[in-house]
Amino acid sequence: MHELTVVFRSASDIEGRVVRGLLETHGIASLLSSGSPQSIFPLGGGIAEVQIAVRPEDADEARRVIESHRIDQPGSRVIPLRGEISALERRAGYTFRDPGLLEHALTHTSRANEDVSGGVIDNESLEFLGDAVLGFAIADLLFRRFPNRDEGWKSKMKAALVSTASLARLAEHLELGENLLLGRGEEKTGGRRKQALLADGYEALIAAIYLDGGIDQATAFIARQFEGLVNEARMPSAAFHDFKSALQERVQSAGDPLPEYAVIGEAGPDHRKLFQVQVRVGGKPMAEAVGRSKKEAEQEAARLALEQMQKSEI
Repeated sequence: MHELTVVFRSASDIEGRVVRGLLETHGIASLLSSGSPQSIFPLGGGIAEVQIAVRPEDADEARRVIESHRIDQPGSRVIPLRGEISALERRAGYTFRDPGLLEHALTHTSRANEDVSGGVIDNESLEFLGDAVLGFAIADLLFRRFPNRDEGWKSKMKAALVSTASLARLAEHLELGENLLLGRGEEKTGGRRKQALLADGYEALIAAIYLDGGIDQATAFIARQFEGLVNEARMPSAAFHDFKSALQERVQSAGDPLPEYAVIGEAGPDHRKLFQVQVRVGGKPMAEAVGRSKKEAEQEAARLALEQMQKSEI
């Protein structure tokens, strides 16, 4: 780093980014670099060191700022990283051998796009892998727990369990949104509460657990997380809610016209496209939802519309 002074070193990329952000808030420009390219696959041979360098004239002030934010001086990690990550691990019931994988899983593309160093990689590849791991694990779980149910029932059950809405709710239970690494723009527009971001982060977390601990750890995590939802299906009276049909019946009984569904937005690559759907009754918007298919988004929009109608009656 020619003509720059290194003021911070760590084995944690996420801690490096926290420190860099801390320096930025104090008006200190810095450069973050890593000793080796990052990969989504865990490799042997140790963890590459992350370094932060500043201009020589800023070095003393940068060190002062960093030291003032350490939990235990000297040599401890910089807050708030340690507590936040360990708390998320406790809620997930899994401790990472390679914390870098968890850091990778939490990094949204908006954060990576804002990093001028090019050293930050988003979690989209992990989302792709996590989607596959989750699909396999849920299919295997349903096959073993419900051997007498037909294929159609299992398919509907699987679709309900892995829907954007279900994954977002599980992510909220883990408080995953509070740990996402977002860009400034996404942060300002409420990214931590967006269902699509939460669902994607949840899938990335599954992939990170799979890469760090293997398929047994990943399936154990999924089994714990989905236990309540799957147990509901064991009840003889359990059925899949067709919210669109329920909404249709409700508005018809009130003498209103049939609900109309409109796609008002699409985002993402073709293999990971998200659809934003709005449901209207009599031309009046009732609710909006996001899903990985139009049908999924329509079902969630209908569910939200029913909730709104029920609240208005209270």
